[in-house]
Amino acid sequence: MFWFLLITMVVVVAAVTLAVVGGGDSEVLPEAAPQQLVDPLPASRPADQADVEALRLPVAPRGYRMADVDDVLGRLGAELAERDARIAELEAALAGARSRGAQGGEQGGTEGEGGEGA
Repeated sequence: MFWFLLITMVVVVAAVTLAVVGGGDSEVLPEAAPQQLVDPLPASRPADQADVEALRLPVAPRGYRMADVDDVLGRLGAELAERDARIAELEAALAGARSRGAQGGEQGGTEGEGGEGA
């Protein structure tokens, strides 16, 4: 009885292994085309928060496709650098306008006081 169970177990394991590995004349699955990134980031304007939240990168067998991720991150990085430069430019212009306004206020206040005393 022991030998019968042992042989039966070996046959079952071999059958399952062949079924999983695909040995024999079984039907072969067709090769799936890789997913391509359809760039949802707008080309006509800078990307905003909704564009980034809606972004879905295609999945590859071992995670995400590196080239697609690099492209998206490169574009977002360039747009962020451009925005940072524009913010710095506007802050410098605002600081210059405030300093000119403060200088003009000091000169205007001095002249007004001298005009009233005369």
